[in-house]
Amino acid sequence: MEKLNVNPNRMELAELKSKLAVAKQGHELLKGKQDELVHRFVDMVRESKDLRARLTEQFSDLYQQFALVGAELSPDFLEEAFLSSGNSANITGSEASIMGVRVPQFDFLLPKDEISYPYSFSYTNSELDASLRKCHRMMQDIIHLAELEKSCELLANEIEKIRRRVNALEFMTIPQLQESIRYIQMRLDENERGNLVRLIKVKNKIKK
Repeated sequence: MEKLNVNPNRMELAELKSKLAVAKQGHELLKGKQDELVHRFVDMVRESKDLRARLTEQFSDLYQQFALVGAELSPDFLEEAFLSSGNSANITGSEASIMGVRVPQFDFLLPKDEISYPYSFSYTNSELDASLRKCHRMMQDIIHLAELEKSCELLANEIEKIRRRVNALEFMTIPQLQESIRYIQMRLDENERGNLVRLIKVKNKIKK
C-alpha cells in the first residue's frame, strides 16, 4: 500500500497515530451498523416475501370469486354497484427510524369495523358480499406490503453506502495510515541510530 505524503517527524507520527485510532473506531462502528442493518433487512425481506406470497394467493382466490359473481350478475349492474362506495378510508403516513434510516409507516383507518355494501341485497348474491369482505380484509396487508418493500429499498441503499465507506476505511485509509506510520517510525529509528553512532565516535575521540 502506498504511503501518504508525510514529513518523518514525531509530531507527524503522533498525528497519524491519532488519525489511525479514529479510523479504526469509525470502521468498527460502521461495521457494527452495517451488520445490524443487514440483519433487519433480511428479516424485512423475509416478511415481505411471505406477505407477497399470501396476497398473491388471496388475489387468485378473489379473481375466481369475482368470476363467479360475473357469471350470475350483469356487467352493467356490477359497474353501477361499485360506482358508489359504502365505505370511506384514510391512509396516514409517518416515518420511523431504523438505525438512523428513515423508513415510511402507513396507517389504514376505517371509520367502521364492519364493511357496508353499496348495493341492495335484493339484486345480488352471497358471492359478491364475500368478495367485498375479502377485499376489505386484504387492504391492511396490501398497505403493509408497500411499507415493507419501500423500507427494504431504503435499507438496501443505506447498506450499500455503508459498505463502500467500510471498504474505503478497511482497504485504503487504514492501510495508508499504517504504512505511513511505519515509514516515519523507520526514519526516526534510522536517525536515532545515526545519532548514537556519532555520539560513540565523539566519545572515542575524546578518550584518545
